[in-house]
Amino acid sequence: MEVRIRPLRVSDITDEFVSWHQNGDGHLDYYTGSRRSFSRDDLITWVEGSEQRNTFFYLIVVDGKDPVGTIKIGPIDTQNKTSDLVCLIGSRSYIGKGLASRAIAEANNVAFEQHDIRRLQSGMYDKNIASIKAYCRAGWVIEGRMKGYYWADDTPMDRVCVACFNPKYFPEGAQNEN
Repeated sequence: MEVRIRPLRVSDITDEFVSWHQNGDGHLDYYTGSRRSFSRDDLITWVEGSEQRNTFFYLIVVDGKDPVGTIKIGPIDTQNKTSDLVCLIGSRSYIGKGLASRAIAEANNVAFEQHDIRRLQSGMYDKNIASIKAYCRAGWVIEGRMKGYYWADDTPMDRVCVACFNPKYFPEGAQNEN
């Protein structure tokens, strides 16, 4: 399967796309700390005006035709050339097929080449092993753990912090130094 990303457009916010952002099955529990669902209006608001907020949304497309998820790069800190990068495989039938790591790797390149990002970062629940592995397969490293960062189901949960470094700004091998 070929995995590509392209800028997200309002016209991409179909009923299926909106269904990816509904949390009836708990799929978004690890995607959003609030564990909330998002409406069509919420999603349209994300896309419209996102560039003014230094945030860029991309659609993950498989085999040139099947939209399966989203990538968010931003908000970009232009002073420090850093950004968050968040990936969601929304189409439940594509989960567990290795697409997230390939989409993240492509998004790394977009962030580094198009947005001149020096350093990408993200964080996830420590129980979200699939997400941690996807980022690491895409060239990210685990930088640390924030003890009890999340409060989920009346229990503290650690946040695993991951990062990816633009080789333009970091000499070979510097990414793995702690």
